[in-house]
Amino acid sequence: MKNSSIGTKLLLAAVTLAILAYFGMQGLRYFGDPLTTTLAYSYQVEESVDLSGYVVRDEQVLPDDSTSGLLRLQRTEGERISAGGVVATVYADQASLDRQNEMDALQTRIEQLQYAEEAALGSEVSLKLDNQIMQSILDFRSDLTADRLDRAEAHGSTLRSLVLKRDYTYTDTADLTGQITELQTQLKTLQSQAAASTRRITAPKSGLYSAVVDGYETVLTPATLETLTPSQLDALTPDEAVRSEAGKLILGDAWYYAVAMDAEEAALLQEQGQLTLRFSKSVERDLSVAVSAVGPEENGQVVTVFRGKTYLPQLTLLRQQSAEIILREIEGIRVPKEALRAEKVSINEDGSRTVTEQTGIYCVVGAEARFKPVKVLYNGDGFVLVRSTLEDLADITAVQEKTRLRPGDEVIITANDLYDGKVVG
Repeated sequence: MKNSSIGTKLLLAAVTLAILAYFGMQGLRYFGDPLTTTLAYSYQVEESVDLSGYVVRDEQVLPDDSTSGLLRLQRTEGERISAGGVVATVYADQASLDRQNEMDALQTRIEQLQYAEEAALGSEVSLKLDNQIMQSILDFRSDLTADRLDRAEAHGSTLRSLVLKRDYTYTDTADLTGQITELQTQLKTLQSQAAASTRRITAPKSGLYSAVVDGYETVLTPATLETLTPSQLDALTPDEAVRSEAGKLILGDAWYYAVAMDAEEAALLQEQGQLTLRFSKSVERDLSVAVSAVGPEENGQVVTVFRGKTYLPQLTLLRQQSAEIILREIEGIRVPKEALRAEKVSINEDGSRTVTEQTGIYCVVGAEARFKPVKVLYNGDGFVLVRSTLEDLADITAVQEKTRLRPGDEVIITANDLYDGKVVG
């Protein structure tokens, strides 16, 4: 019995030691060969130059007649005006302005009644009106969501007018004709009374209208940009004497962006020709520009002038603005920088190792590690953008196709004794 008891204890001890040894080996293998992986995915980066400068336009300040009465603007920001077009109306007093508001209300009501009179002649007009009301509601809601209260006010006024037109379509046609005649008589009377109490401010030339006059209109002009130095640009201040409640005209189709920057950088940008400019705010699109002038050098800095000819109506309110020039866009497959290998290790049939100098990445394919050659396109902070070198080949064999790196591949970041064909799964 005693010998049996000792034998049992020894057997249990041996089993326990075997279990501990097994888990110890597994733990040593895990901590000694920490295989970590991640997924490769498509990615895009941009190389850019940060800038800060002034938007310059050919501008003409309109005469300010608001001191002799009440001024009412007739144009919206960025609206194109022909030569002689009415920009604003100046009313002699508050009574004249109230009279104008009354005339506007009468004119709107006459238009509504005339539309209703036409609508009574056919159902097509009513159907068209319903569609316009629906579209106006959508526009109004979109403006409120985007916090564009200026546009919401205009769309709200249009919506009210359309709803009233639709309401008038249920009125008898004979009754509508009588109302139109009566309202037209009232309007003519008010127009004759208002003739002597209003003046108009007209555009001397054709151009885009802007209601904001900031004092830079005479300080920053396209003609002065070529000789501007960085110190002069830095010391610019608006001319306080330049003021106008009537606003200004922006002439021509071109606009400019003047910035102080490194002279060598400016020379490189000038050589590139067409560039992409992106303002940091206010403009939700990239703009095509080219370097039109580089000013005299001053302490290694120059004033570089970029010229654009698109989207001028959206730039009328910009002046001092931060931006960036997009030099190039790079698309590739993003992988961690640690996953990049400079050598391919292969195991020969006799068990010897062959090391080849080749840039690539090891990926988990099935249960094995497979080397996939790549070309580095961009070196970022902790990552690289790469593409498979097979993209350069005209013909790809079935064997080569297996080594093509694709988005979604499981990339090996860390592993000990890594070689092509190693079992990792």
